[in-house]
Amino acid sequence: MEKETYKNRYGDIYTFTPTSDGNILWEGSFSYTRFAWPNDYTDAYNAYLEQGGTMPLNEFKKKVHEWDEEKKEYVMGRELIKLIKSNTSKLDMVDPSGGPYIGTGMEWMGRIVVGIEPQEGGYLLVTKDIEK
Repeated sequence: MEKETYKNRYGDIYTFTPTSDGNILWEGSFSYTRFAWPNDYTDAYNAYLEQGGTMPLNEFKKKVHEWDEEKKEYVMGRELIKLIKSNTSKLDMVDPSGGPYIGTGMEWMGRIVVGIEPQEGGYLLVTKDIEK
């Protein structure tokens, strides 16, 4: 893997430098940037279990967001949705104005992004090998 540059639609240049541990250092201008954090289902799932729920967490995470179009409501109710919070201790997505948009789970430079950590002048894209 070699260092790459990316020029976005506003002409901003971003560099992506592979690190010795297989991660990627992302540097450039992040003056106008959107961020996202992963959901924390802890409180919602605990409330669900207290109500007698039995589905495993991974299934609950999908089911709790299901919407009944006919009734115009969440299938499992709005009260559980209100208990879902953002885990602001870790980034899930970074999107500088004009791009590039990078989020966990995406492929970047032939690797899968599994984490994003703020660094001086940019972000460290924590990556893993693509499973074949």
